[in-house]
Amino acid sequence: MQRRYVGVAVVGATYVALSHWLMTRAPASAWNVVVLLAPMLVAASVCAWRAKQRALSAVAAAAIALLIVHAARDVALPLEPLYLAQHAGIHLLLALVFGSTLRRGERPLVSRVAARVHRDMPPAMHRYTRNVTLAWTLYFVGMAFASVLLYAIADFESWAVFANLVTPIALASMFAGEHLLRYRLHPEFERVGMLDSIRAYQQPTAPAPLPPHPAEPSA
Repeated sequence: MQRRYVGVAVVGATYVALSHWLMTRAPASAWNVVVLLAPMLVAASVCAWRAKQRALSAVAAAAIALLIVHAARDVALPLEPLYLAQHAGIHLLLALVFGSTLRRGERPLVSRVAARVHRDMPPAMHRYTRNVTLAWTLYFVGMAFASVLLYAIADFESWAVFANLVTPIALASMFAGEHLLRYRLHPEFERVGMLDSIRAYQQPTAPAPLPPHPAEPSA
């Protein structure tokens, strides 16, 4: 199983390097946009579909088809604004996916994930996982804002470094930092491995009702 995640990491690093080269060094081409944006749009469509955001999933799928049609017809595209729209849009979509589960009557997304790997979820864990869901929502909103701001005030190559190199490092740091902070703040929580948490996030996130527990906070 660990070899699988090493393989995924290698593929991810290759994609990051390819993305940066296509953005900053390769000759401009509509097919560059397809190669760069299609994988992320596919992931966004699947993520939105699993979160029951059918309209957003359809929009992402339609965007892929539109990019392919434009590339096949050799239609010139505004490359830099499209790259910005993809980067900021993906983060805003993820903010919506996480944030929508904080509504009244919904079970926070991180609470659902935790329920897959923990045999018991005491009231403190329900409160903590709700706060983590909020933290992820704010993180994705902040990354989208930072992306737009940097694009507006800096040169494109600086923005590309942020989008292609800083973003995955920030994401990994956020995930690992939360994993470490969890047991520092709550040493009483049942310990699970980071790979178990990653596998739990990969499972479908269909809406789930709030557990019948009086201590579960409401939105």
